[in-house]
This record gives sequence, C-alpha cells and structure tokens, in this order.
Amino acid sequence: MPLTDLSLDELTDYRPDLVAPQDFDAFWDTTLAEARACGGGVSTERVPHLLRTVEVDDVRFPGWNGEPVAAWLLRPRGAEGPLPVVVTYIGYTGGRGLPTDHLLWSAAGYAQLVVDSRGQGHDTPDTGGGVQWAKGFLTRGIESPETYYYRRLITDCVRAVDAVAQLPGLDPDRVVATGISQGGGLALAVAGLTGVAAVMPDVPFLCHYRRAAEICAEGPYPELAEYLRWHSRHGVEPAFATLSYFDGVHFARRATAPALFSVGLMDPVCPPSTVYAAYNRYAGEDRTMTVWQFADHGGGHGSNPVAQLEWLRDRGLGA
Repeated sequence: MPLTDLSLDELTDYRPDLVAPQDFDAFWDTTLAEARACGGGVSTERVPHLLRTVEVDDVRFPGWNGEPVAAWLLRPRGAEGPLPVVVTYIGYTGGRGLPTDHLLWSAAGYAQLVVDSRGQGHDTPDTGGGVQWAKGFLTRGIESPETYYYRRLITDCVRAVDAVAQLPGLDPDRVVATGISQGGGLALAVAGLTGVAAVMPDVPFLCHYRRAAEICAEGPYPELAEYLRWHSRHGVEPAFATLSYFDGVHFARRATAPALFSVGLMDPVCPPSTVYAAYNRYAGEDRTMTVWQFADHGGGHGSNPVAQLEWLRDRGLGA
C-alpha cells in the first residue's frame, strides 16, 4: 500500500487554521452539566467466567440524559487497590464485546474500564434520535450540534471517567484514556473535557473532518462525503458547522495531559494529516507521536501496546 497523504516532513509542520465555534466551551459545559444533573448511580455485577487471573464486573453508569451505559471492569484477581485505570473506548461500529477481548491491561496490573458505544454495541441503545442520512453513525443527527450522534457518545465517554470515582479499588487520579480509531478520537475528546492523567489516541478518527471527507476513499469518512454530495446545495457548510463542535483538533487545543499518539503513514481510513492536525495543536507540553511508517489503519498492531506500557511506566503511571 502506498503513502496516502503528505510526507512525514510535511506532516510534522501541518497546522491547518481551523477555528472553533465561539460557544464551543459553553456548548460542552452545558451538555455535560445537563448529563450530570440527571444523576443516577453506578452498579456492578460480578461476571462468572473461567479466567483464573482476572476479575470481571458488568458495570452500568449514567451517560447522556442519565441513560445507562454498559462497560466491563477488568482487574487482576486479588490485586489490592487503588489501581490505575485504563478507560478504553471502541472503534467504529464496535461495542464492548466480551471480557476475553480485553485481557492486556489486567495482565499488566491495571484495572480497565471498557466502555460500550451507544447504538454500535449490543448493550447500550441510542435513543437520542436525529435523522440518519447514510449508513453508519457519522451523519446521524448532523442537522445540528444538539442532535448530533457524537454529542451523546462523547458525553457517555466523559461520564465513564466520572464513574471511576464510584468504583471501589480504583484510583481516580490515575485514569488513562485510550482507544483505536473512533476510540482514539473519543479518548482525545475526553482529554479535552476532563482532567485525566494521560491519553493515548491511536490512529484517531474524528479529526479535521473537512480534509478527511475530501481525500478518504475507505472507512467511515465516505459516509460524510456521500451526505455532502446529496446535500451540496444547502448542506455543506451547515454540516461542517455542526462537526466543528466535535473535531479532535479543538479538543486537542484544550487538553494538557501527557499524550501518546500513533499514526500509520499508509492509513487510508484516518489520513495521517488529520491525525497530525490534532497532534500539532495539542496543548500539553508532554506529547509524543509513534510513527508507523509502513502501516495502514492497523498502526503498530501488536507492537503498539509495548510502546504504551513503556511510555506509561516512564511517566510514573505503571501498575
């Protein structure tokens, strides 16, 4: 697979002049305040399984509009807390899956909270409505920021971090947000909206929507291009106005936690320039990009967790 975007030298200097809406902060302050005002507690139920070295709880916590969101909580069996917590968000069209899908972080001594994606997984329905103009979720409710799908999903993701404080044996001061693709974009949004201890966005989606819609031929972004093709007379700028409230570049400008990004220079799904658009605007001084020069959207595959574990250890966030 050839390079899909700019050269590495061009990417390191790539800083598109994207302007956030004037009410960006007020929009998110209001959205999160409304969700928190709905109240609701966090519930856990121990899950029986044949795993010998890990304990698993089925968790429900209040998300957008107070609606229950499903998650798995995995911990090393018999570990004494408080444990550092890796909050994991999931890639596009995926849900939390099964506990056996998520054994790395507990094997390394961490607790892990694996957050379901409303409407995409099997355990958290999306009741928010909004017109769906194309397959997938990228255009659902795009007619306004208030109805857009990712307003609800990002709120769920922030409330997952809130829920950590109500789960026994976890350290709310050592929360690491992470995810791949859509999960990476969600982790970046959470870092811009909360005080997590670190963030690790891998090949993140949901960054610099306009460029992605212009150059992507694979993955979710063509859903946006299809919508814009059919709404080209009156819908292009209103759509991008909505998306500007959810762009990882604007969340990156507000995030200060240590950050470990990753990028695949042959990624046809999340173009490297969209990843660097967020990385180069990241507000935190401690930011690192792991570059996989000959990688597609799989990034570093099995090599990436090794880099993450070492990076966390070096920042005093080892288990």
